[in-house]
Amino acid sequence: MDKLNEQTEHHVVVLIDGVCHLCQGLTKFIIKRDPAGVFRFASLQSDVGQEFLRQGGLPADLIETVIVVENGAYYTRSAAALRISRRLPFPWPLLYGFIIVPRALRDVIYKWVAKNRYRWFGKDEECMIPTPDIRRRFL
Repeated sequence: MDKLNEQTEHHVVVLIDGVCHLCQGLTKFIIKRDPAGVFRFASLQSDVGQEFLRQGGLPADLIETVIVVENGAYYTRSAAALRISRRLPFPWPLLYGFIIVPRALRDVIYKWVAKNRYRWFGKDEECMIPTPDIRRRFL
C-alpha cells in the first residue's frame, strides 16, 4: 500500500461503485471540472478499492456509497459528496454550505438515492472501462 499512498499523497481519492451508471456519471462530471487532476478514482470492487476499504476499517461489501479519502481521512455518503463539491470550481463549492444540515438528515436523502440508483440510472455487469483520456486518473 506504500506505493498507493505515494500515488495519492497530493490527491483526493474517490471510490465509486464501478457498475453504477450514476457513479460513472459522477466520475465523468468530476473529471470534466477538475483540469488540475486533484481527484483520483477507483472502483470499490477493484483490488485498489478493496485495499482502501481495508485500510479505512470499512466493510469489503460497502458499495452503496461514494467514499472520499482526503489527507488520510475517510468520508462516506453525503459527507463525501460535500467534500467533492468543495474541491470543484464555482459554483459547486456553495453546496458545501449543506454541511450545517445534520448528517443524519443529509444521509436519509443520500441513502434513498443510493437505494434506487440502479433502478433509476441502470447498472453494468462489469465495471466501466475508462477511455484513455480518463484512464490516467484511475488507480
